[in-house]
Amino acid sequence: MFRKFAAVGLVAVSALSVTTTASHAQDFKPSSPECLAPSAPGGGWDFICRTTAQYLREMGLIDGTMQVTNMTGAGGGVAYAHVAKERTDAGNVIVAASNGTTSRLAQGAFPNSTPEDVDWLATFGAEYGAIGVAADSKFETLEDLMNAVKEDPRSVAFSGGSAVGGYDHIKPLLLGKAAGVEDVRQMKYVAFSGGGEAVTALLSDSVQALSGDLSEIRGFVDSGDVKILAVLSPERLKAYPDIPTAIEQGYDVVGPNWRGYYIPKDAPEEARKFWEDSIRAMTENEEFQKMLEGAGIEPFEHFGEDMDQFIASNIAEIEEISREIGIIQ
Repeated sequence: MFRKFAAVGLVAVSALSVTTTASHAQDFKPSSPECLAPSAPGGGWDFICRTTAQYLREMGLIDGTMQVTNMTGAGGGVAYAHVAKERTDAGNVIVAASNGTTSRLAQGAFPNSTPEDVDWLATFGAEYGAIGVAADSKFETLEDLMNAVKEDPRSVAFSGGSAVGGYDHIKPLLLGKAAGVEDVRQMKYVAFSGGGEAVTALLSDSVQALSGDLSEIRGFVDSGDVKILAVLSPERLKAYPDIPTAIEQGYDVVGPNWRGYYIPKDAPEEARKFWEDSIRAMTENEEFQKMLEGAGIEPFEHFGEDMDQFIASNIAEIEEISREIGIIQ
């Protein structure tokens, strides 16, 4: 999620040919393949499943179609418990995951659950966070904004589409830490039920800044209503090369909302290998990469032991910042 993870995540993964995947697929192919989305249709987890189902089918990596099952509740906790306790050895199912998953695990929001209850499969991309202000804001740069926060943390209210302690809340806190804010718990965050409401609050002058993902803001940026002061990516985004990163402005913060999957912990090894090989082949597909770029999603790939290390580090840093802001003790 953060700076030190991105450096690992953007290292090129060694190529695996579709031929190798196809050969392995002859050994195992899941019957009735299913992707479980821990949210209602239309959300980020649903996007992961439906996109994956489409490309795996079009590439011939699965037989027939993949069922997408939406299982809402407890911010992903219902689906997590279902897979961890009721489908522990299923080889036909993958589950959509993201920063929302690891944030809730880090904060103990999934009762009686731990990160070891599932097998972390892979990530394929990340949508980087952005900090925006209204077009007519007095803040011209990220430095202007963070200097105001440092002088008086309560003077700037950030809106976001996640609850207190969620990803949109954590992003400005990391910037606050990088800026030298003495107590980031004093920073003001106003939670909304979605990115659209958070943008509306910004444009109505209810808040002074917005913490979100680029996909939530890009329409307002294109219309000239919102000005992005920084993207929390390692490098400038191809789609918006004129927007500076936080890093180049002196704030060593990267905030990708990663997209990936987990599978049941006791799934057969041949099933795990099949899914890993198939997802890896999908990420190497040119049309898939074009789709990601068009959606504002950057490559962010982890597989195998690298995935396990990434999840452990991701959870550890979310836990650290969550303790600092008082979400957990």
